[in-house]
Amino acid sequence: MKKEEIENQLHDIVKVYLPQDVNADDIQADSHLMQDLGINSAHLVDIALDVEDAFDITLDESDMEAMQTVSDSVQIVQRKLKP
Repeated sequence: MKKEEIENQLHDIVKVYLPQDVNADDIQADSHLMQDLGINSAHLVDIALDVEDAFDITLDESDMEAMQTVSDSVQIVQRKLKP
């Protein structure tokens, strides 16, 4: 799967959990999920579960802790998808 495809799917997942005062256009590769996008910790868990479902991968606790930015998330998914 190409990086752009992963980014697009992550964008679609993350935008569902954005607070009302944050626009989906604000989602950038270097956007911090909590600090920049205002996603709360409960929704981070939901995002992780959605990522697992969307990419058919399993994230362990260290992966979830490492998912700080959109770019971090892309890298984790890429690593998990490698055979």
